[in-house]
Amino acid sequence: MRPERLAILDWSAANRPRQGKDSIWLGLSDGTASNPRTRALAFEALATLVEETLTRGETLLIGADFPFGYPAGFARALTGRDGALAVWGWLAAQLTDGPDNRSNRIELAARINGMLPGFGPFWFNPTRQGFAALPHKGSQRAGHGFPEHRLADATAKGAQSPWKLGGAGAVGSQALTGIAMLERLRRAFPGRVAVWPFEPLTAPVILAEVFPSILAPEVNARLGPGVVKDQVQVTLLARALHALPSLGPLLETPPDPRIADEGWILGLGHEMALRAGL
Repeated sequence: MRPERLAILDWSAANRPRQGKDSIWLGLSDGTASNPRTRALAFEALATLVEETLTRGETLLIGADFPFGYPAGFARALTGRDGALAVWGWLAAQLTDGPDNRSNRIELAARINGMLPGFGPFWFNPTRQGFAALPHKGSQRAGHGFPEHRLADATAKGAQSPWKLGGAGAVGSQALTGIAMLERLRRAFPGRVAVWPFEPLTAPVILAEVFPSILAPEVNARLGPGVVKDQVQVTLLARALHALPSLGPLLETPPDPRIADEGWILGLGHEMALRAGL
């Protein structure tokens, strides 16, 4: 399996329009990249990319740099159903994200905490608004009953817990806003978009979780004055994936039932193969 087009999305949950460092970057396998100022503009860019792909009768893989699922058991606790896509639908219905980049992600995380046992699992409040159900520190959490990391997070060096909403390296806010956005993209093209590893890959467009830091040494070697690391990460990973003769080996996941809830990172365990194409 080798898609004709490949794009890598580096996401941001910033609460205002932003470009440059720590913002949204969309890199293509031809080496080009765009830097949408808002999540709304990023959605438009992705929708255009999908529409162009379908019009051409081609195939496309979009890799997104945020968790596609949460530690096992969360989906059933939140929605009453197993499987990560149940959480996708729930978040798409509950998360608001305006054209000015303002979202209710922190309020929503606090609301989810309030629906679950104990104190947590989400934590960190970067706003000035207090939420009784949202701990400021991870060490304050207790009794929520969920693992801190997914299987993939524990395997990928440097990956952080999806429960952490802010601070250095945090991915929790990116997951909340990013999952809701990708679910909207799925619904905009019914039957034409499949989510790996949760669905059969029979659609022309595939969404997959990626971790650009998987190529950290190669990325760092290309940095210099005026070079944005995020831009290098997305274009380099897109190029590395597109250079492979087949993505088949990368699409195989460990035989672990937790993956239906948690997802997996494309390319994890195949770093040498990715580096060979650079």
